[in-house]
Amino acid sequence: MPTRRLPRPQHCAWLLATLLASGCATPVFKNVANRIEATPADVQLAPERYTDAEVVWAGRIIAVDNRETTTEVELVGYPMDRAQRPLPEARTEGRFILVLPGYVEAYDYPSGRYVTVHGRLIGSRVKPIQERDYVFPLVRAEAAHLWPSGFQFDRPSISIGVGVGIR
Repeated sequence: MPTRRLPRPQHCAWLLATLLASGCATPVFKNVANRIEATPADVQLAPERYTDAEVVWAGRIIAVDNRETTTEVELVGYPMDRAQRPLPEARTEGRFILVLPGYVEAYDYPSGRYVTVHGRLIGSRVKPIQERDYVFPLVRAEAAHLWPSGFQFDRPSISIGVGVGIR
């Protein structure tokens, strides 16, 4: 009877780490191959250049404004990780307004929550922030993903190495 060789422990650890890392980076919106990589701040400089461009942006909700036929959600933009989660510890990327069809209850989009949106740029609007006029890119929503409170603390952390870590 032939003897079976067991896999080495370091091979098992490498395989497990690879499987965990590949499973953690699944983006929220997968079929967005035509999206532009511009940030809200980039679009703010020349909004007419980006009209009808497809974007996936993430941000933190500041305010909700119900209008006659739409609801506008003002957001502060943040960069995203590979899973399209906002990175609130990073530097902001400018503000934008998410335009949702119909009436949306402000309770469903509370101030301070994070959202990732997939949509098209439909222009811009100038609104004052304190004593300065600010150009807000307008994003017509195709889909929006509201992140649960505390989502940023649920990220798996895998580190391999030798040394001392201080936090």
